[in-house]
Amino acid sequence: MRKTLLLLAACSTMISTASAQLMKKKNDFTRADTLRGMLTPLRMCYDINYYHLDVKFNIEQKFISGNNLFKFTATEDFTKLQFDLYDNLKVEKVTYKGKEVPFTREFNAVFATFPKAIKKGSKDEFTVYYSGNPTIAKNAPWDGGVVFTADSLGKPWVATACQGAGASIWWPNKDHQADEVDSMLISISVPKGLKDVSNGRLRKVTQLKDGYTRFDWIVKNPINNYDVAANIGDYANWTDSYAGEKGKLDLSFWVLSYNLAKAKVHFAEDVKPMLKAFEHWFGPYPFYEDSYKLVETPHLGMEHQSAVAYGNKYKKGYLGMDMSGTGYGTKWDYIIVHESGHEWFGNNITSKDIADMWIHESFTTYSEGIYTESRWGKQAGQEYIHGQRTGISNGGPIVGPYDVNKEGSGDMYPKGANVLNMVRTIINDDEKWRGILRGLGKTFYHKTVTYDDVTKYISEQAGIDLSTVFEQYLKHSTLPVLELVDVRGKVYARWIAETPRFAMPVRIRIKGGEYKVVNVNRGLSPLALDGATKDNVEVDTFNYYIGVLQE
Repeated sequence: MRKTLLLLAACSTMISTASAQLMKKKNDFTRADTLRGMLTPLRMCYDINYYHLDVKFNIEQKFISGNNLFKFTATEDFTKLQFDLYDNLKVEKVTYKGKEVPFTREFNAVFATFPKAIKKGSKDEFTVYYSGNPTIAKNAPWDGGVVFTADSLGKPWVATACQGAGASIWWPNKDHQADEVDSMLISISVPKGLKDVSNGRLRKVTQLKDGYTRFDWIVKNPINNYDVAANIGDYANWTDSYAGEKGKLDLSFWVLSYNLAKAKVHFAEDVKPMLKAFEHWFGPYPFYEDSYKLVETPHLGMEHQSAVAYGNKYKKGYLGMDMSGTGYGTKWDYIIVHESGHEWFGNNITSKDIADMWIHESFTTYSEGIYTESRWGKQAGQEYIHGQRTGISNGGPIVGPYDVNKEGSGDMYPKGANVLNMVRTIINDDEKWRGILRGLGKTFYHKTVTYDDVTKYISEQAGIDLSTVFEQYLKHSTLPVLELVDVRGKVYARWIAETPRFAMPVRIRIKGGEYKVVNVNRGLSPLALDGATKDNVEVDTFNYYIGVLQE
């Protein structure tokens, strides 16, 4: 049992170390982090209903100017509220009922005070006018801001990408994921000769007197702030349609004019097969009213709702690479599939706090395996997900700290996908699993959700208490270890895990036989598998992402 004692001691040390590191991280957060990440009373006092964002891009000077109309419903009586805008951008004025109202700034938060109390339940509005040189993204989409560059012909090419950093890096809004605006009009003015492509449907194009052209895009569905996008360039467009579960889904594609011919061929290979696979497994595309668009961008890609950003250079895989090492990852375009998967997980279902960004990324990374399965069979999909384990570090919890705008470990991608595949294995009923995935999309349609919302739903629908499984894999960095111990010729089993009362059924077999599901918890008990010995038992470590210790 010496190995077991050493392992338990190591687990205890890791738990203590992790706790100390978490306390340190909590103490490292600042007032600015709280203002950005917390639903304070000055944010909760109003519910956003509608934005009209009207912005002019002076590309030569890398300067933007414009205004945003906030229409809201008061959730309580108040005279003061918070909206957000990065402090390198100037708030010119805030107007209410035709008059300017006073405001103050603290870091990237702005506090507007109204002349009299706005009553609970009333609908009202105010407008923020602003200008300045926005943060320039150095390595979009991983750092937020605006990309100012040029295409290969030297024509301007501009895009926004701001997940994590927040939409307030380039436009004023209530910058918290918990409150999605119900609908929105996006008006982007660009130098004549260029086009802007934003979310939703193009309503109107207006030639302005100052040599600019304004593009008005209407979004009819709720949208989270970081999805709102401006993409400016010398674009060419073509349209198509897909016969989906809710009828005709309009498809629209915007690419640099000189890429038109190859884009038509390349996009055709994955877009409709992807939509077919995802509608089958996840339910109808969530934004039929706003259409589905792919937009070529100077950065790699982002899940901008109904205007998916594409920058994978017309290559299969991830810029030509296979993220799984299985060979399946270079049979399809990673950015088309992954970023479109976010339309279901991230855009339709959005986490209230970025600490739960795993809800976006774990399910969407899992969707890559689903797409692979839909094209080449279940085993191929399982192999693709399993192959992604090489990218797991187990260096930190997947769930981040709440209320400070901080996401968890990047393991939320490959490890999160493996956890979901493991849950599918535990349920052992693919139709039930498909029903759960579709049910998530239906139950939380166009809603913001929490960790508990998602994990409890899965457990309830599965009829299996998976709460400790999710807690161990998402809130701790270490893997649970299945300990198999020989006691006088009989095999005993237990889990070694950080989560109290951790329990998870696992597939085990006698060599050469079929796997059987065995219930194991943290208490050492006889392995319920007839004929098992220390030399003939095999644990399914292909579908289960676990450690195994045999004594």
